[in-house]
Amino acid sequence: MPNLTARAHEHAPQPARRLIAVGTIRRRDGRTTTVRATPAGVTGSITPAVPR
Repeated sequence: MPNLTARAHEHAPQPARRLIAVGTIRRRDGRTTTVRATPAGVTGSITPAVPR
């Protein structure tokens, strides 16, 4: 029986990964909440929602 527990990619080098930016926008109760995270820090705002 072959050993199927070995991973096929275990010898491949791992690529360098870094977070560029991540954010969310939520519209609720007449307000828009925006949050953004970057390597420099986290920013956010709450503003009146724009009617669609």
